[in-house]
Amino acid sequence: MATIKDIAKLVGVSNATVSRVLNYDNKLSVNQETRAAIFKAADDLNYKKKVIHPKIDHVTLLFWASNQEELEDEYYNSLCKEMVQRAKSRNVDLVQINKKDGIEAVPKNTKAFIAIGWFSKKEITTLRKITNQGIFVDTSPDESAFDSVRPNLDSIVTQIVDHFIKKGHQNIGFVGTYDYDINTREKIMDVREWSFKESARYYGVLDERKIYLVDNLTVHEGYLVGKRMIKELGDDLPTALCMASDTLSVGILQAFNEKGILIPQRIEIFSINDINIAQYVSPPLTTFHIDIPTMCDTSLDLLKEQMIKKRDITKTVYINGKPVFRKSCKN
Repeated sequence: MATIKDIAKLVGVSNATVSRVLNYDNKLSVNQETRAAIFKAADDLNYKKKVIHPKIDHVTLLFWASNQEELEDEYYNSLCKEMVQRAKSRNVDLVQINKKDGIEAVPKNTKAFIAIGWFSKKEITTLRKITNQGIFVDTSPDESAFDSVRPNLDSIVTQIVDHFIKKGHQNIGFVGTYDYDINTREKIMDVREWSFKESARYYGVLDERKIYLVDNLTVHEGYLVGKRMIKELGDDLPTALCMASDTLSVGILQAFNEKGILIPQRIEIFSINDINIAQYVSPPLTTFHIDIPTMCDTSLDLLKEQMIKKRDITKTVYINGKPVFRKSCKN
C-alpha cells in the first residue's frame, strides 16, 4: 500500500508538503505544478487517504419502530442495525433508546439525535426542548426544525407505473396505506398513493375502484385485502399491481395463490423495499431496493455537518431506489 513517503520520494518534496497538499491546506505556499504532480503520483500509486473521523458523542439513537409484525420490522431493524455499525466506524458514540422506554428516557445531555420510526407531536416537542440538532430517518415530521433522510417513494412509484405502461398495461391497481397528520392524527394521503394517482391520471388509466388502502403494512393486511379484491372485482382484477411494501405483497400473494390466480400470467406485481424474504416467496417479488447503507451514511453525514460544521439550515434528502426484477413480473 502506497504511503505519503512514497509520494514524496517520487515527486521530490517533503512528507509534510505531500500531507498538506492532499489535505487541501490552502495556507501552504506551493506552485500548481507541484500540486498537480503530487495528486498524479497519489493516483498512479493508488494511494488511499486515511479518513480520520472526529469524535462525536452525546448522540441518541431513537428506535421508534411499531413492532407490528416480524416481517415489517425487518426493514426498520436492518436500518437500526446498520446505523449502529456505521456510526461506530465513524467514531460516533450512540446511546440507543427504544419506543418502549418512552421519550422521557432520552438523556438530558443529548447534543443530537437520529430518529427511526414514527413520532407524535408531543414527542417531537420534547426533543426540541432538548436539542435543535437531529435527523429523522424514513420520515420527515418537522422539516422546519430537523433534517431528514427518506427513500424517494414519489419517484419509485412513478417508475413502477411507467414500467407497467411501457409493457402495455391499462388496468393497473394500487395497494397502500395512509399517512397521518402529526397534529390531529387524522388519516391523510400517503405519498405512494398520491404518486400513483398522479401517474395513473397522467396516462389516463386511473380507476379509483382499483385503489385499496389498509391501516398497517403487514402480511395479514395484505392477505385480507387480496381476498377483498378477488371478491369485489372478480374478472375485473387489475392486470398489474403497484404495492406499497413487500410485507403487503407477501400477504396478497398468499390470497391470490389460494384462488389459483396466476402471477405474473394474470397479474403482475411490483413492490417496494426488497426485504430479504422478497426473493424466497412464490413467485419471487419484483421490487424496488431501498439502499439502507446509503440512508445511514447520508444521515451520519448530516449529523457531522450539524455538529462539526455547525450548519443551522435544515436539509431533507431523498434517496433513490433501484428496481430488482424477479418472477412476479413478466420478462
